[in-house]
Amino acid sequence: MMMMMMMILIYIYILYNYFVLIPIFHLLQFLPSLCHPFSVFSLLLLLLCQTCAGSMALSGVSKDRELRIHESLDELSTDLADYIAEISEAAVKERGVFAMALSGGSLIGLMGKLCEAPFNKTVDWAKWYIFWADERVVAKNHVDSNYKLAKDRFLSKVPIIPSHVHSINDSVSAEEAADEYEFVIRQLVKSRVISVSDISDCPKFDLILLGMGSDGHVASLFPNHSALEEKDEWVTYLTDSPKPPPERITFTLPVINSASNVAVVVTGESKAEAAHLAVDGVDPDFPSVPAGIVQPLKGNLAWFMDKPAASKLNGFQFSE
Repeated sequence: MMMMMMMILIYIYILYNYFVLIPIFHLLQFLPSLCHPFSVFSLLLLLLCQTCAGSMALSGVSKDRELRIHESLDELSTDLADYIAEISEAAVKERGVFAMALSGGSLIGLMGKLCEAPFNKTVDWAKWYIFWADERVVAKNHVDSNYKLAKDRFLSKVPIIPSHVHSINDSVSAEEAADEYEFVIRQLVKSRVISVSDISDCPKFDLILLGMGSDGHVASLFPNHSALEEKDEWVTYLTDSPKPPPERITFTLPVINSASNVAVVVTGESKAEAAHLAVDGVDPDFPSVPAGIVQPLKGNLAWFMDKPAASKLNGFQFSE
């Protein structure tokens, strides 16, 4: 009985700690005898975990976030597709619909696996509703349009119902576009296409997908910008974005942090310092970058990173 309990403790220890690639000799102290068959099996399991850890995604879960770190962009893209499909399936089962907000940038390309088998056949696309967490106030066919990027690389390749795709009005000012977009969202909250937060009046999207800039911005919430302080509106606007184009609309932090699930997808060494500041955070009460303020109040937060983006995180080691 004592030996069985010891083995169980070792297995739990392995499952919790394998992603830091703990050296085997630290665990051998728990194996009093290699003669027992359970001990032999345990050692084999340790060797397997140690061998595989260098070639598989590294995962870590804390009380408030999940880190999913990948060896390659292809692995990250596959994991991201699995993640989105699972949340979609759960939302459709629970509510009959799936409401997701997107950002732009490299995130859209990393969603490409959803357009391939098995996802293109197994996902219930007719139940999807698409929104944008931020958008540039340009024509929909403009090269800077997040809508155009998503349409060209994702939406045109899957059978989402066109009327379920909610983009901004690109023929009005940034302020008017933000007001109109918030009105659309409010109407869909009333009809329960989008859930409502049970701790505020904010919309509760099933999933908000965000990228992150090298300055740590998410959506169009930039460091030291007044949009970060907006608490009353669901959608706000910028006419002075530090990154062109200057006119944008964006979800506010209360909306982002009211989502059931938020995923921040970060790749490349140029994002490593910002990822470190956001994830490790010197002072969690005073985050140094906007991405560090993203934390769903009653939802789940997942960070998807490749190795270069995660290279400066505290507590992670990688084998070559």
